[in-house]
Amino acid sequence: MGNVVDDFITRVYDVVRSNRDGGVADYIPELAAVTPDGFGIAVATGDGHVYEVGDTSVPFTIQSISKPFTYALALTDRGVDGVAEKVDVEPSGEPFNEISLDPDTERPRNPMINAGAITAASLVAGAGPAEQFERIRDLYSRCAGRPLVLDDAVYDSEARTGHRNRAIGYMLRSFGVITDDPDDVVDVYFRQCSIEVTCRDLALMAATLANNGVNPLTRDRVLNPALVERVLSVMTTCGMYDAAGEWVTEVGMPAKSGVGGGVLAVLPGQLGIAVYSPRLDRHGNSVRGVQACRELSRDLELHFLHVTRAARSSIRARYSVAEAPSRTRRTEAEQQSLEAFGNRGRVYELHGDLLFTGAETAVREIDAERADLEVVVVDVRRVDDVSGVARRMIELLRADLAANGCRTALVDPDGLFGHASSSLSPDDPHGRVFADPDSATRWCEDVLLSRHCGAGRQPDSIELEQHPLLADLTTVQFSRLTDDLEYRTFARGETIVRRGDREPGIFLILSGRVSTSVTTKTGTVQRISTLSAGMSFGEMATLLGTKILNDVRADTAVTVAVLTPERLARLTTEAPEIRSALIERLAAVAYGQVEMLLRTIEGRGRL
Repeated sequence: MGNVVDDFITRVYDVVRSNRDGGVADYIPELAAVTPDGFGIAVATGDGHVYEVGDTSVPFTIQSISKPFTYALALTDRGVDGVAEKVDVEPSGEPFNEISLDPDTERPRNPMINAGAITAASLVAGAGPAEQFERIRDLYSRCAGRPLVLDDAVYDSEARTGHRNRAIGYMLRSFGVITDDPDDVVDVYFRQCSIEVTCRDLALMAATLANNGVNPLTRDRVLNPALVERVLSVMTTCGMYDAAGEWVTEVGMPAKSGVGGGVLAVLPGQLGIAVYSPRLDRHGNSVRGVQACRELSRDLELHFLHVTRAARSSIRARYSVAEAPSRTRRTEAEQQSLEAFGNRGRVYELHGDLLFTGAETAVREIDAERADLEVVVVDVRRVDDVSGVARRMIELLRADLAANGCRTALVDPDGLFGHASSSLSPDDPHGRVFADPDSATRWCEDVLLSRHCGAGRQPDSIELEQHPLLADLTTVQFSRLTDDLEYRTFARGETIVRRGDREPGIFLILSGRVSTSVTTKTGTVQRISTLSAGMSFGEMATLLGTKILNDVRADTAVTVAVLTPERLARLTTEAPEIRSALIERLAAVAYGQVEMLLRTIEGRGRL
């Protein structure tokens, strides 16, 4: 099953495949015999993942898409200056097979037209034509990540009919641009154009250029980064022949087309695209290939002038709620359930400028783990900017996960995704939007606990006699203590205890939920823990006669039973055994809290 990126590419495929404009190349007889409506799209990412739809495994000949790669090999063998003495890098404004040289320099205008490409082939090092061709084929194979072979039928067809290219070869020889036998040089060129590739091969070759010369699958360093930069520059201005200006404006990626029906496009530092469709326009470019690249560029916002400020993974950290639980105090049964099932809830922290490739990385990783997930939190607090396509991709992922029973939440305090923190109902199947990660993690845990913890859950409310702090008291002691307790209620958002209050009392929570927190000098509220029915606060400051170190606020309507400092003092005098029992119980509870805190710190320390 594909993810949302597959859906984007499939949509483009469906839109474009009805276009039957143009016709196949007929000046090479073997190319005229191909099925005209074959169509495939492949997109290879910087880590070698390939999205593909349609006829991506159908073999066809590389033709002029070979030109930037042979040019790169010539640069490797002869150096930039050595190649520049023979081939310029200026757009020609002429058809790719024009028999002409620049009138001022008497050199081919660029290596993307036939005259420049034949010259580049002559500059490849080798003892003779056979060795030159093998070095060319080896380079293409390393870029594709598999051995590529010659299509003998296409080569024979080109060799029989390639008189115009031979005329270009003799012109180059007459001007001293090439010094070898022009028939041998042109024959090497015919052979390089007749190498058989698939759309998937071309996508990986494009991704190799996008990766500064490193094949994303094999990790083979194929080309020098400085030379790749020069190749991509020439592809940008000259790769689409006399349609190059329109291409750069509308699509915005270095590219190269071939009369075999292929189009290769490169988004530097991010991905490679390949399209196969044999019908050509008047410029010799694949009609569907150009349209598909235009659609992909627009939909996925791939124009190379719209780039992230840093090419890095969008996923800053990933962890399960078992590894990094919330600060909510849990019952023993709940802790055991979260230890057993916490890996089914995961938090993904994103960062940087989130454009298509960053969102693709996140979507692919989360989607790959969907079989093991029941709830997901996507934390975008550290995302600086988010593009429209990235926003749609994340939202589509959330909807897709929800449709398959996986709840999701966003941590989005700045509203980058257009949701207010209260915009979704607590029961919305798509999930929630939170302003802080701890609240989102607590929600994530609650979803898992509702599914996997049938007994021993923390209740919404309890009677006083059920409070764990009083569990060790005898019936007589409990009766004595209740005479000293006061019952109080607080509304949601109300501050119950303020930092700095001295001896606030011992508060036993009977219903509702409270948060302990501190406020920094900058005004940021940092949550310490969340407490619910059956828990307590204010104990240490009251027992030690000191100031409380944090605020306590009501997250919901709250009911508490309070043992005030005055009542505790009287209890100490009149019933010291009750005070001792309370202290022992508090010590046991505190030890359990420390154990949970250490587990949280250890989990976050692995992030």
